[in-house]
Amino acid sequence: MTPRPPFPPFDEQTARQKVQAAEDAWNTRDPERVALAYTEDSVWRNRDRFVTGRDEIVAFLSDKWSRELDYALRKELWSFTGDRIAVRFQYECRDASGQWWRSYGNELWEFTDEGLMRRREASINDLSISEGERRIFGPRPEAEHGVPFPLQ
Repeated sequence: MTPRPPFPPFDEQTARQKVQAAEDAWNTRDPERVALAYTEDSVWRNRDRFVTGRDEIVAFLSDKWSRELDYALRKELWSFTGDRIAVRFQYECRDASGQWWRSYGNELWEFTDEGLMRRREASINDLSISEGERRIFGPRPEAEHGVPFPLQ
């Protein structure tokens, strides 16, 4: 396994770097690339689904991004300690019928000493929105890294 800095224990700066790196990777919508940040036996709870290991992560994300079109994500550091980070996030996407959605969620992450995520737990709620209500358009510009996003 290739180490993925920054490494725990996290301080505020390294926790923010880890969160931004995750946001950047997920916004590529490349399941193979995203999966490299997780251990070979990583365990996820995503909504009501349980996923174990990189192969299942790749399959899960491939399916997700085939349904969630024009997906764009924002993550924000909520808390951190030692080898754990908590984030809140929002993402927007549209489905095949053209309906736009904004999803709100919280994630709990746990890392190995090599900086790979071994556990991810995500709770997510979806809100249908009109195209005119969108506010997330593609990856976050570098000038906006670390800028909090509105709750609603």
